[in-house]
Parts: sequence; C-alpha cells; structure tokens
Amino acid sequence: MRYLLLMFFILAQLQVQAQATAGYRIYDSRRKQEVGIADIVQAVQPREVLVFGEQHDDSIGHVLELEVLRALHKRFGKEVILSMEMFHRDVQYIIDEYLAGLISEKNFIKEARAWETYKTDYRPSVEFARENGLRVIAANTPSRYTNMVTRKGLRSLDALSREVRKRYIAPLPVDTLTGRYYDNFLKAMGGHTVPGMNLYQSQNLWDATMSWSVSQAMKAQKNAVVLMLNDRFHSDEHLGLVKRLEDDYKKKVTTISCFAAADLAQPDWSAYASLADFVILTEGRPEAGQEKGESAK
Repeated sequence: MRYLLLMFFILAQLQVQAQATAGYRIYDSRRKQEVGIADIVQAVQPREVLVFGEQHDDSIGHVLELEVLRALHKRFGKEVILSMEMFHRDVQYIIDEYLAGLISEKNFIKEARAWETYKTDYRPSVEFARENGLRVIAANTPSRYTNMVTRKGLRSLDALSREVRKRYIAPLPVDTLTGRYYDNFLKAMGGHTVPGMNLYQSQNLWDATMSWSVSQAMKAQKNAVVLMLNDRFHSDEHLGLVKRLEDDYKKKVTTISCFAAADLAQPDWSAYASLADFVILTEGRPEAGQEKGESAK
C-alpha cells in the first residue's frame, strides 16, 4: 500500500513538472493542489456540464480545450457534446450540414460566420467532433438581437416574432443578475456604464441564451456531458451562464478558468482559487489587469 501511494505521488509530481515544461499549470481549487487534465475529466459525470472559460487570444488555452475534449470523449464516447459561444444559434443548421459532410468547409466557415481566428483556435476541436460523430452546438444569441438589446433594452425583444423568440433567444423575460456579476461587469467597463447603451442587459441575454442552448441540448440527449467553450468572464466565480445553468436548469457544473499569467513559474494559487473549480495558468501574454486573475470581458 505504501508503495502504491509513493508511486502515485511520484507520478503526480512528474505530471505537474511536465505541465510546467509545456507552458501551463492546472490547479484544483477544491483539493488545493496541482493536477492534470485527467483529474478535470474525472470530476465530471454524465448529465453534467464542464465549462471551459478561456482567454480568447491564448493559443495554449485553445490547445488544452482540444485535449480536454479528447479526454472527455475517451471517457464518455458519443455522449459528449461540444457547445460554443463562437457560433450563433441561427447557424446551427449550417454546422449540422458540415458535420454530416453535406457542405464544404469553405462554405461552412463563410456561412456560419466563423471567427477570424477559427482555423487556428477552434477548428481542431470542431474537426475532432466531426471525425468522432459528436454534436456541436451553436450556443450564442445572434448578434443582431444582442445589438438590439444594447440599443433598445430587453423589452425590445417582445416585438420579435414568436418563431424567432422560440428558436434563437432564451425564454423571456430575461432577468438581469445583480450583485457580484454586476460589480465585475462595471469593473470591466472601467467603473461606469455607457450612456444610452444597455450593455449589461445584452450581456445577460448572451448568458441566458448560452445556458438555455446547453440545457436544450441536454434535454435531447439524456446522458450527455457538455463541454461549453466561452470567454471566462461568462463563467468565472460560477457567475453568468454558470449561475443560470445551476439555478434555472438545475445542472451540475464544473468550471475551468484558463488564462495567461505572469507568475506561471511560481503562482500564488490563493489569488486565483475563487475563479473556478480548476484554474489553468499559461505562459501566454497576460491581458491588462489579469496578472492576478481579474476577470475582464
């Protein structure tokens, strides 16, 4: 028994050293120790959601998203669903057509309005899903409707047709979350709102639609395990879309917050532990104000 415990300790240390060499480190905020990708996946069960909160320009983070997806697939097979902030709900049928091999990748990228960084950042995960028969969910609100809310407020959504409201946005009315999430939003905005613009209302529509998209996908696939990719502001501290998943849809959610940090070599984990269940630091270029894990959208 002592020999097995010693071997486990040695392997764990080698894993942590390998991560540091690869340019990232993973911290389990609940167990208060450094772990590996396998530990993240073991923390997830069927009918649960794993939210990967990313820093959009962190190349190492995008590589790790694929590694997490691979590990989930190895454990759960075709029960895994990839859900993405990076696509809007009105292009779901285009994604489905591409995954089914009906249309070309060129047409998919153009007509699904893929982000400029799609080929380098998200294509590997989508291609893995396609090759292994996994569903990919376009989770986000179409930008024309978030823009409408920014200009006219959430009440403006009532003017949309019943079909549009049913297919493309979260059920109305959408509550705006107060407390810590609002405080974080104001901080990200420099401590003030923009006159004549309902940015926080559109932020809440964004979160509400993404959480609703995940819940709808899970309703259609009983034992699904969802990997949700989004900017970490939407999920840090179990706020935003995570709070909606937990409170509105009663989902068990495990969170990851992944971002570049200046103190990767000797991280102060206590400064990051409140951000997520698992915190991943990478050696990329930290965003302004994020050296100590401050959320910013």
